[in-house]
Amino acid sequence: MKTVDLTAYTREDTGKGPARRRRAGGFVPAVFYGPKTATRALSVPKDEMVKLLKRRGENVFIKLVIDDKGQRQEALSIIKELQVEPLGGKIQHVDFYEVTMDKKLVFEVPLHFKGKPVGVDMGGDLQHSKRELKVLCLPADLPDFFEVDVSALKIGESFKIRDIQVDEKITVVDPLDAAVASVTVPKAVKETKVEGEEAAAEGEAVEGAGEEAAKEKEVKA
Repeated sequence: MKTVDLTAYTREDTGKGPARRRRAGGFVPAVFYGPKTATRALSVPKDEMVKLLKRRGENVFIKLVIDDKGQRQEALSIIKELQVEPLGGKIQHVDFYEVTMDKKLVFEVPLHFKGKPVGVDMGGDLQHSKRELKVLCLPADLPDFFEVDVSALKIGESFKIRDIQVDEKITVVDPLDAAVASVTVPKAVKETKVEGEEAAAEGEAVEGAGEEAAKEKEVKA
């Protein structure tokens, strides 16, 4: 498990006004809390946060290097919650949660997909349902990623969470019968099939109408 340093500064002001001013000055409002520490209001450099978030594809711990009026303290953490503007994508607020090595936590571990499904060579489409797996474990037992080999998947088959190799020290939180990847029939083939079924149904309807008309003529005769 990798650890990345992130500079943080304590702050005493709260509210929307001070938060806007900090964002305008290149900082993101944040809080740090956990089982062994009281909630602390912080601000972190926006540029450092942007660089850190580019590594969200990896599982990393964040070592907060907190500057408290000139005194430096260090604390191990993970991002618990991240608030981002829906349209602009700007970071609005970050919650950092304290990590202690003797306490199990729920983590999201990236899934790395390997191989080309045989079903794709047969004309199918590979669909990804999940790209992360939620697990419960001690920080020291957290893997960087889980490998998912999809090369054996045929059309109509799926790779489920229960098929992922997980160490016995790790508890999977997500439903075991949920699919993470599947090979489906191409959309064009489905549409062609539906069109064919509709045409056949229309043909049967026309044929049935013809038979009814013939019967009416026989009755009248």
